[in-house]
Amino acid sequence: QVQLVESGGGLVQAGGSLRLSCAASGTIFSIDPMGWYRQAPTNQRELVATITSDGSTNYASSVKGRFTISRDNAKNTVYLQMNSLKPEDTAVYYCNAAVRTFSYYRNPRNYWGQGTQVTVSS
Repeated sequence: QVQLVESGGGLVQAGGSLRLSCAASGTIFSIDPMGWYRQAPTNQRELVATITSDGSTNYASSVKGRFTISRDNAKNTVYLQMNSLKPEDTAVYYCNAAVRTFSYYRNPRNYWGQGTQVTVSS
């Protein structure tokens, strides 16, 4: 099976920074794309940022210029550097990966991490 393990969440003051990590494990052919979503209390889960294996990125307008997504293909790991954090960034952040294996390589399957809490105080 494929598993995603997240780390790096925590409590930070407004204007501070956090770095999230997510490592995928299992027999994996490719992950395209890989990214981060978040869900605040009472809200729907929303896209934060995604990145493809060749480095193309996509960001939500609310985080452009503040967050940076990156990945290490050799380690099947994605990172989210979050700077200039705001209280409205408070949410549970979920890693997401569209995974192809040698058993299902034609179409990807979607996997989610367990979520990591990010809390930004004012």
